[in-house]
Amino acid sequence: MNRQMLDLWVGIFVVIGVVATVFLSLRVANLTTLQRGDVYEVNAEFDNIGGLKSRAPVKSAGVTVGRVSDIRYDGEQHKAVVTVTLDSQYQFSADSSMSILTSGLLGEQYVGLQTGSDTEMLQDGDLVWLTSSAIVLENLIGQVLFNKAGEKPAAAEK
Repeated sequence: MNRQMLDLWVGIFVVIGVVATVFLSLRVANLTTLQRGDVYEVNAEFDNIGGLKSRAPVKSAGVTVGRVSDIRYDGEQHKAVVTVTLDSQYQFSADSSMSILTSGLLGEQYVGLQTGSDTEMLQDGDLVWLTSSAIVLENLIGQVLFNKAGEKPAAAEK
């Protein structure tokens, strides 16, 4: 095999490696889902979003139906406003609710979307009124410790 043919094959393998790396990077970053043409956005206000990040999945019944597209702070109401982009093939009623949930005990956070019973559907730009904020593990531990500190020992009650 001459030198030019060897250089050609090395070049081909390098290009394949770069394409594979870009593809895997996009898959890991969840940037390969939801095209802009067939989506709609809705907003929701939360008291606490915990560690929710942009591009986090929005799931309904365990199925990814959208992604978090924007998170901002509303200084007037002192709440976090989360904008989610939903795939237009999934329609949800106007009285749907959103919760910030965690995959497993210490897993990533995502938005859970539960549909209501209203016949009117969510439209682009609507606000979801029923929301449940994230449960922060540190706050729960603090509450348990605070409650234990406030209890009287069993020997002292007698």
